[in-house]
Amino acid sequence: MSFKLASIETAKGPRAALVVGDRVIEVAAVTGREEDRTALGLLADWAANLPRLEAVAKEAASKGQALSAVKLLPPVTNPGAIYCAGANYADHAAAMAARSGSPPPADPHTLGLRSWHFMKSMNALSAPGATVAMQPHAKKIDWEAELAVVIGKKGRNIAEADALDYVAGYTIANDLSCRDLGTREAIPPTSGFRHDWVAHKNWEGSCPLGPWMTLKSDVKNERDLKIILEINGVVKQDSNSGHMIFNIHEQIADISRNITLHPGDVILTGTPSGVGAERGEFLKKGDVIKIRIGDLGELVTVMG
Repeated sequence: MSFKLASIETAKGPRAALVVGDRVIEVAAVTGREEDRTALGLLADWAANLPRLEAVAKEAASKGQALSAVKLLPPVTNPGAIYCAGANYADHAAAMAARSGSPPPADPHTLGLRSWHFMKSMNALSAPGATVAMQPHAKKIDWEAELAVVIGKKGRNIAEADALDYVAGYTIANDLSCRDLGTREAIPPTSGFRHDWVAHKNWEGSCPLGPWMTLKSDVKNERDLKIILEINGVVKQDSNSGHMIFNIHEQIADISRNITLHPGDVILTGTPSGVGAERGEFLKKGDVIKIRIGDLGELVTVMG
């Protein structure tokens, strides 16, 4: 039976749940197993747990709650790491270059380069439907719709050909960014100490994630997913995951060359053209952001 993995808010804290249609069922309430309380616990032995979860999903129709009656949290509430791909869509890289009067950059593959990533703090996560407070020190807060990968198996030095064997599923992310805090203006442009990725990419709530994790087996082609981002009903980003420069196979292989990937780790795979920095347009209080990627659901965020 097809289902989605979610985390829901309960009186006892975050709990792993399965979404089946318009019903939600808490996993541990059915199984009675301590390790089933959290999504991270389930992902720790994902391959072995999948058959058990299929049995739990069958209980959703008779024992589950209405989806509208629960509060969804990020699908993985406490990932060990959140990796974020930088400049990973050709259309976005070209638009950003044009903004600064530069020609489109060369394909990094032709220069012998690999994908590169920065990180977001777990404390930056925010739930589907959450109101995220504007970063008080920033005036240029931007949106970035991204396909996110959830790791389901521990791995190091993973071969590109085997990369999807380490994926549990996919979800939607919004890599909110403070464009005016990314550089330290008092530092010379030639200095390696000019950039500030923490201020640029991390503040409370700056990584909306959700609404749930769709199983890898339910995504026919991760390289062909429509990406749409709207602000107050106006489409700003309209692209496809097939326009990534470094695909998911490459990103998983590249990250795992440097550090072990663990179940529950999340990889944000980059954003396409249409961000605010390309046109000098930025978020303001009260804006409603909606992101849809393929059939992964809709991630809504309100700027507060």
